[in-house]
Amino acid sequence: MSDSQYSNLLAPLAVEAVLSVVDPAHPDLVDLRDVKIVKKLGGTVDDTELVKGLVFDKKVSHASGGLTRVENAKIAVIQFQISPPKTDIEQSIVVSDYTQMDRILREERNYILGMVKKIKATGCNVLLIQKSILRDAVTDLSLHYLAKAKILVIKDVERDDIEFITKTLNCLPIANIEHFREEKLGFAGCVEEVSIGDGKIVKITGIKDMGRTTTVLVRGSNQLVIDEAERSLHDALCVVRCLVNKKYLIAGGGAPEIEMSRQLGAWAKELLGMESYCIKEFAEALEVVPYTLAENAGLNPIVIVTELRNRHAQGEINAGINVRKGQITNILEENVVQPLLVSTSAITLAAECVRMILKIDDIVTVR
Repeated sequence: MSDSQYSNLLAPLAVEAVLSVVDPAHPDLVDLRDVKIVKKLGGTVDDTELVKGLVFDKKVSHASGGLTRVENAKIAVIQFQISPPKTDIEQSIVVSDYTQMDRILREERNYILGMVKKIKATGCNVLLIQKSILRDAVTDLSLHYLAKAKILVIKDVERDDIEFITKTLNCLPIANIEHFREEKLGFAGCVEEVSIGDGKIVKITGIKDMGRTTTVLVRGSNQLVIDEAERSLHDALCVVRCLVNKKYLIAGGGAPEIEMSRQLGAWAKELLGMESYCIKEFAEALEVVPYTLAENAGLNPIVIVTELRNRHAQGEINAGINVRKGQITNILEENVVQPLLVSTSAITLAAECVRMILKIDDIVTVR
């Protein structure tokens, strides 16, 4: 199962995703963490879409008839719990009669009501609650009051996602009920629960002053297909990022590596001694790239690389391995190109790695 059949869908999507998160002032600082990939079973890869906003792979909290759609949303990201406070000391409280029991329950209720009123007073109508490891972030009672106050609740938001969410919504996470103020809220046109496949997701769209982030909702009929699509998409995002950083395209298909190898080989012949030997080895090492490419395409690597070298020696600078035809062609005419940064960064990293290994004088094995 290859994603090449979906390439005309995923490729433009990757380009659009990167372009929407790139800051024109600093094109070299594209952070792929600003592109969030949400995977959801059901449908086919054709249903994959770019969402200008946020997508949560979970349901809205439905306890006691909570809302499932809010327009003109004022969204708060909170990191505290809306539940009665726990005692700090490990102990049990013995309640001897019902009046005390009622008082405890009443206190709890008033405490939660107080919190909900403070939240409602700021005009907030959507709550994203960070997952808590200590205890439940919300109780049935607090959900009931929140539903009554017409506040939509999404609970169990992963801690790792908080940064992405606040950046997208252009809001601040609220760590304490005392710090709950309107200026910390994010604003969006619509928050709604959507049924897709066999599950539900929550979409937040029409975000005001949205940060430079984007979300890709990847769909697929089974987990394998989704994972593969995500991997392909990630590869594509990396390639587009390279191109945004350095706006140069060169021929693909092993052409640049063979050309460099040939020129380095010629230079090595002009030098003497150790330097000449090092450069000759470096030139030979570069042949691994076209060799591997030919091998992966099921061609005879030795024959192909030899022919490739000959064609370059005759001055055909853009000759490369055409995987589809299984022969050497002018790869630039076939539109097989790659960003310059892909080659340069690979070679730089490899060279640095070798230098580090060569710096190690000796290895002592310890039993």
